[in-house]
Amino acid sequence: MHTKVKTMKMLLGGEWVDGEDTFEVRNPQNNELIALVPRASKNEMVNAIEKADETYRKLESWPTHERIKVLNNVVDYMRDHKEEFAQIIASEGSKTITEARGEVKRATQTIQISAEEARRINGQTINFDQNEGSEDRVGYYYRFPVGVVAAITPFNDPLNLVAHKIGPAIASGNAIVLKPASVTPLSALKLAEAFVEAGLPKGLLSVIPGSGKEIGDTLVTHPVIKMVSFTGGSEAGERITHIAGVKKVSMELGSNSPVIVLKDADLDDAAASCVSGAFSAVGQNCIGVQRIYVEKELYPSFLDAFIHLAEQLKVGDKMDASTDIGPMINEREAIRVENWVEEAIEEGAVLAIGGKRDGAYYAPTVLTDVPSHARIAQEEIFGPVVIMEAVGNLEEAVEKANNVNYGLHAGIFTNDIQKAFYSIKHMDVGGIMINDSSDYRIDEMPFGGMKNSGIGREGIRFAIESMTEQKVVCFKLKL
Repeated sequence: MHTKVKTMKMLLGGEWVDGEDTFEVRNPQNNELIALVPRASKNEMVNAIEKADETYRKLESWPTHERIKVLNNVVDYMRDHKEEFAQIIASEGSKTITEARGEVKRATQTIQISAEEARRINGQTINFDQNEGSEDRVGYYYRFPVGVVAAITPFNDPLNLVAHKIGPAIASGNAIVLKPASVTPLSALKLAEAFVEAGLPKGLLSVIPGSGKEIGDTLVTHPVIKMVSFTGGSEAGERITHIAGVKKVSMELGSNSPVIVLKDADLDDAAASCVSGAFSAVGQNCIGVQRIYVEKELYPSFLDAFIHLAEQLKVGDKMDASTDIGPMINEREAIRVENWVEEAIEEGAVLAIGGKRDGAYYAPTVLTDVPSHARIAQEEIFGPVVIMEAVGNLEEAVEKANNVNYGLHAGIFTNDIQKAFYSIKHMDVGGIMINDSSDYRIDEMPFGGMKNSGIGREGIRFAIESMTEQKVVCFKLKL
């Protein structure tokens, strides 16, 4: 059975338009062509940016209550079309249909929270009289939108990560031009449709698919753009910081998240949490578990429990609700993971389970005895592979966990409050989960990393803060 190929339009300045060229979107499970999507040119990207700026200037005082109404209308649309959204996510990406339905629920909540946070964009009074000579002054600061936001999103959460850009941008009164991942643009275009149907003023949102090499530089370097919000790889993020110029930049980049399991941990709970954190979304998750350090007294039992649970995961048709593991985003990525694993084995690593590839599918894999210098120990695998190592104590585990250039999330399993606080103090990460794997996150919390894992924080309220500026107002009075 073949799916009818859809010919898509892009949202440019509030209008659905064809592009000068198109590119293919294929289902990674079977390489079936599912859509032809506009490949925007530099001129089309510039047009979108200029229309965003023009609209923003016309609506610079767009009332908060109208922003809230639009966002709530989007929530209603998403709830009414939740299965359609899920089918799109599962078709164009590598998530199972069950995972896709979960993402739709989260993305809907992200937009709903954005509407709620729009009410809370507040300033604060300033006590000028705390400085001698300023007794006759009173004042405050308030927040206002930056203007036009550029957003670039990855493939692994093609709806919720888009919602994390658009929701806060609209809540804070900005215009936004978004370039979705080329392999998964359909979810972003569907969300754009929701905003159009919700009554968003034309021009405030453009979703412009295309090659990052062809239009990405145009988007991030255009002088009208006041902020770049990027989620993706560290290499691309570093390049953006070099070329963007003097503008605000927020980046959530990669990681190879560690989890520490101490001997006093709940074995079954830790194993189940780590298996889920390592292999959900086929490991294509920036906070997914990649490195596990287990105190040596618990190591044999934990390794056995982890492998037992991992071997029960069902690999198969991602549209089957009983499937746990679907394909990776494409065969090229599966081959890359295969090569990294083989490279580690050549360097002395031991394959405990997995290590098998079938097209774009890669089996859940556990490696032990991995040299610390191996690429798979130092870089982000972004696939269903975990390395596991026994350690003598917490201090050794923390030292090994920190010995990388990333620092997004970490987890630790322990019932000792002192050891939990030791890890909180000494681990170089943006978030540490106690008795959860590194994969735990809610969309309301500040989300971001240290070192090569990013700049700034996402999470709706924190994204809104980064998408607004502060203006101080001071009155000199004669009383």
